[in-house]
Amino acid sequence: MVKELTVYPDERILACGDVRGFDESVGKLFDDIIDTMKRHDLDALSAIQVAHPFNMFVVKKEDQYIEFANPRILQKSKPFEAEERSSYYPDISAVVPRFEKMKIVYEDRNGNTCYMDADGDRHFAAMFQQMMDFSLGGTMLDRIDKKQKQRILDALEGKGLVPQPGDVCPTFSRKDYFVSFADKILFFMGLSLLTPLFKFEKNTVEHIYMFDKIAFPLVLALMLGFFLYAFYESKKYKQCSSCQVGNNIGVVIKRSVAAVVFALGAYFLVNPN
Repeated sequence: MVKELTVYPDERILACGDVRGFDESVGKLFDDIIDTMKRHDLDALSAIQVAHPFNMFVVKKEDQYIEFANPRILQKSKPFEAEERSSYYPDISAVVPRFEKMKIVYEDRNGNTCYMDADGDRHFAAMFQQMMDFSLGGTMLDRIDKKQKQRILDALEGKGLVPQPGDVCPTFSRKDYFVSFADKILFFMGLSLLTPLFKFEKNTVEHIYMFDKIAFPLVLALMLGFFLYAFYESKKYKQCSSCQVGNNIGVVIKRSVAAVVFALGAYFLVNPN
């Protein structure tokens, strides 16, 4: 039977609990969820979205409707950003941080424990995690930054324009990889300055100094890559304060100065010649 969908600001969406007893009503509710998905052409739907406060939902994968009761994510990795929509927020889309690879445990309509390894299907992964948000008493908007969330809520209440997906500031950015790698290199460059405190053989000291000589230009190259990618994002996400050029220049200057200081320290303290 097709059910009526709950739509923002219906607060029944915020209360959900695990399925305790697996009887015929569980299978009947799963059937109703699938019927409702077919009627509204949805790729995923949770029980709470049809006003039944149970931790159960269905996600469509190709032509298969996979039923999940009391699901849990045991492991997750491979972050990415998904542009998502939800029947709870009509005509709204947002870019939400998700994980492509997951190890899942759940129960089927009969209460049997099942396991799933999901990897390689980003759409399925995003829909599954969006349903998990509902099961935890939240929505996809709880996964984005507070300013962006407030702009969307204001738009839903008629107080402003709805931001377009291209304007959404990403919670996760690939430019962070540049910073993370540079910070690791800087850590070992700083650690190398302790070399004079230990009685290393000359050959070992030469290797340590060689690392410093390679690490210095590598940090500068990483900062250049970071700045170029950050500049690209500042054009793509115009409303994102963390993407603005001023903030990114500060990141580049701090790490470049640290690289120069450590390189000079290595020249005077570690250089075996």
